[in-house]
Amino acid sequence: MEGFWAVFFPVLRVWFTCLVVLIMLPAMFGISLGITETYMKILLKTLEWATHRIQRASRAEEILKQSASNGTSLHQDDINPLQLCVCNRITLTAIGLSWLVIGTTMVGFLPNFRVKGWLSELVHLMCYRICARGLSATIHYHNKQNRPKRGGICVANHTSPIDVVILANDGCYAMVGQVHGGLMGVLQRAMERSCPHIWFERAEMRDRHLVTQRLRDHVNNKTKLPILIFPEGTCINNTSVMMFKKGSFEIGGTIYPVAIKYDPQFGDAFWNSSKYSMVSYLLRMMTSWAIVCNVWYLPPMTQKEGEDAVQFANRVKSTVAQQGGLVDLAWDGGLKRAKVKDSFKEQQQKKYSHMVVGDDSSD
Repeated sequence: MEGFWAVFFPVLRVWFTCLVVLIMLPAMFGISLGITETYMKILLKTLEWATHRIQRASRAEEILKQSASNGTSLHQDDINPLQLCVCNRITLTAIGLSWLVIGTTMVGFLPNFRVKGWLSELVHLMCYRICARGLSATIHYHNKQNRPKRGGICVANHTSPIDVVILANDGCYAMVGQVHGGLMGVLQRAMERSCPHIWFERAEMRDRHLVTQRLRDHVNNKTKLPILIFPEGTCINNTSVMMFKKGSFEIGGTIYPVAIKYDPQFGDAFWNSSKYSMVSYLLRMMTSWAIVCNVWYLPPMTQKEGEDAVQFANRVKSTVAQQGGLVDLAWDGGLKRAKVKDSFKEQQQKKYSHMVVGDDSSD
């Protein structure tokens, strides 16, 4: 037993040192050592090799069936699947979340001087970058000169809960959302101590005027971080952009649109909440090959004269869809769980009737 511990502790020390030096410290300061890029090249080569093996195995299986019908037999080697160790991904995510709670709590005790805001942003960036490493995320940011500025509203299409990690890996935002319990509640309370995020109680979320006023007060303060909002209100499957709710566009101020597109060849980043719980989904993401996505910062947009909130939201949505190569749809994403309103059914029936009958009203 003593021999086991004599070997275990040195191995653990080496493993932790490599984790800190090669992953955690570069993640804290936004430095790339090229490890992720090398991993992606190896992964692509591995997938190409595996694809060729599968294709050869399929051809061999066809030959085997034909030979069996002719009374002969062939030998086929078994294909051993590749197995990846996910311990490091999981460890990094746990460390990132733990440091987020500890770091923001400690910063929260500081007096409200400029250094507090600087430290808060540093802690947030550091922790989100560690979490991004834990997800094996490779993110390509485009047009960084258009990144959201203080006092503005960042709106983006929504595919997954990790959209927050993807965006906050490159800049700090004030989050908006409902107050939760459990682990999510612990994170929310810790984050709010160091940064003015906007959390609502369930009853407050139903008060549209209260929500709008709190968001407007935040935007009017040009020293506060830009608000991050996903106007679709639900996760969409990385192929389309659904209706943007008009509430985000009634606040006023400058809108900074962002388009997010995940590369599907490395894994499906879409969170189907009716199929997977949050925990099981995150485990799937941490054990996937990689998460590769592109983020486009689009030029800031403001509401035109004579343009209402719905028209403004549709114009921003079209811009995001076009840039991300996504289908621009007018459907409400919330309809995947809610019952379709009768008024909406009647509207569609009238459109269909108009297509069939036309404008002829001679009857």
